[in-house]
Amino acid sequence: MTSAAPAPTIDLTAPESFARGQPHDQFRWLRTHDPVHWHPEPDGPGFWAVTRYQDVKAVGRDPGTFSSVPTIMIPDNEGALDAGDHQMMITMDPPDHTGHRKLVSSQFIPRAAKAMRPRIEQLAAQIVDGVVERGECDLVEDIAGLMPSYVIADMLGIPLEDGVALYRLTETIHAAPESRPPGAALGAVLEMFNYARQVWERKREEPGGDLATRIAFASVDDKGLDLIDFNLFFILLIDAGGDTTRNLVAGGLDALFQHPDQLAWLAADCDGRLATAVEELLRWISPVVYMRRTATRDASLAGAAMVAGQKVVMYYGSANRDEEAFGPTADQLDLARSPNDHVAFGGGGPHFCLGAHIARIEIDALLRQVLSRLRELEPAGPTEWLASTFISGPKHLPVRFRPGA
Repeated sequence: MTSAAPAPTIDLTAPESFARGQPHDQFRWLRTHDPVHWHPEPDGPGFWAVTRYQDVKAVGRDPGTFSSVPTIMIPDNEGALDAGDHQMMITMDPPDHTGHRKLVSSQFIPRAAKAMRPRIEQLAAQIVDGVVERGECDLVEDIAGLMPSYVIADMLGIPLEDGVALYRLTETIHAAPESRPPGAALGAVLEMFNYARQVWERKREEPGGDLATRIAFASVDDKGLDLIDFNLFFILLIDAGGDTTRNLVAGGLDALFQHPDQLAWLAADCDGRLATAVEELLRWISPVVYMRRTATRDASLAGAAMVAGQKVVMYYGSANRDEEAFGPTADQLDLARSPNDHVAFGGGGPHFCLGAHIARIEIDALLRQVLSRLRELEPAGPTEWLASTFISGPKHLPVRFRPGA
């Protein structure tokens, strides 16, 4: 009789745990043995790590008990910008969140996303045009990272290259503190604020038909948004606009390289199979690792007694491998999986990802171009992953392919 495998070391705050993607060995043990786990926190009071699918959904759909204020990051001093009485929309609860979301939601609904498809497909072709003759590239820097940066730049009415530079600043903000020089995150935030202020001034003087103009002249409850409100909105759109697409495309291709049977299955009928495959890659990669909430009152979840004021963290990557939700093949990549009610965009509730419809179109357009035009695509070196416990995806993925036209 063999003994049970020993419990892994549980540390969801260490960048080392995320050095090759998400720590699924830790998540698997927690789901089975301690699904709402009290986790110690360096320089902090600790937090509840929620790892099962149904529990993650329950927390996300109950903003009355689990608040997004003051921040959605685990450390209190990370992501909670000192902006006085101003808040970023993602750190608001209803009804404030509802009012701010309505300002821009019409630009992200399915009808609006569908109208953007021709432009997104044009950008995807343009991006692959830029590398197809070279025979090699960094799939993150040269392909995956460009698409969402270009699209949000288009929507905000700023130059495409500025969108790329701004997204690189968000990488600095989200990197694990020990992986960056002291003060780097604050410097990146200030640089983004300065750029946003210039956009605000320009749009106020010369209004256009873009999203930045809409926000610059917007009001909530008859109170106009000021410069700080605009800056916070601008940074959120740049930040959230890039994470899912960039990390899903790069992380998804890294996964397909490791599962050549799945890549061959997709390539055999890309048009008919890509939509289903994208949903499975979203489940498999889960680009956003977690979102934090704060208990507003004492509560119980899966037998854990939570106290008002404690941090509660939803781990989407764990929920998306939960055997109770996805069956005995939850830990297998199956591009034909259907149904596939993953929580890569959040598990519902008021903070469900605003850009989900646009992200799906971006991912579809870019993967279609890559898989159809970069022939004999293969890794040309090791994948380097982001040094982040919040965002999961490759930082660099060198590839080679047969040069084409």
